[in-house]
Amino acid sequence: MSSGTPEADTALRVLTDRYGCVAPEKADVLVALGGDGLMLQALHKAMELRKPIYGMNRGTVGFLMNEYAVDDLIGRIAAAKPSIVHPLVMSAETVDGSIVTARAINEVALWRQSYQAAKMRVSVDGKERLDELVADGMMIATPAGSTAYNLSANGPILPLDAPLMALTPISAFRPRRWRGALLPDRAKVTIDVLEAEKRPVASTADQVEVKNVIRMTVWMDHQMGLVLLHDPGHSLDERILREQFGY
Repeated sequence: MSSGTPEADTALRVLTDRYGCVAPEKADVLVALGGDGLMLQALHKAMELRKPIYGMNRGTVGFLMNEYAVDDLIGRIAAAKPSIVHPLVMSAETVDGSIVTARAINEVALWRQSYQAAKMRVSVDGKERLDELVADGMMIATPAGSTAYNLSANGPILPLDAPLMALTPISAFRPRRWRGALLPDRAKVTIDVLEAEKRPVASTADQVEVKNVIRMTVWMDHQMGLVLLHDPGHSLDERILREQFGY
């Protein structure tokens, strides 16, 4: 699988000439060539196919990817260590009563759609925990996604095997000192949008966006385990640990 950039397409041609290529439905492993954006697309594809993914960096950051090399691809895949990630499920209800369901690898987020800050109420497992948050938005992040936008919003980095989700505000205005919460990954989070018509809000689950949301419920799908393959010594949990120490 190529991201479509010149570097990724060249790698696809070189690797296909050497190792061959089959349709994703017939493959044992999906080999993703690109950056982290392509890896997210490949993971969504893997939800349908239930195939492990071995990524090689032909993009910019490549946090989720292995180093690119042409030689011994079969041996590298055979020696790779698996990391299991569970996606989040977003159920978003809009002002017209429609409900949109989507899955996310990194995070599910709510964002203000206008110049006015959003007002939100937060409940966990049916119990109200925050009666009103005034902010640009809010996100629920998985451990795998905790080093992505969650970290940029000053959310915590979570070890990959931590049974947690990060609930992180985006530019919180009231309450000023609220920095978010760590929640069990079995929890169900419901966010009600207050004054939805005056302060419209959109929700996102990776690449899926829903406008004019009035309520969003999020939980982790433990029935779906997505497998990422990484070279020994460069596993996803090792990379997340390195992020905590700044290297």
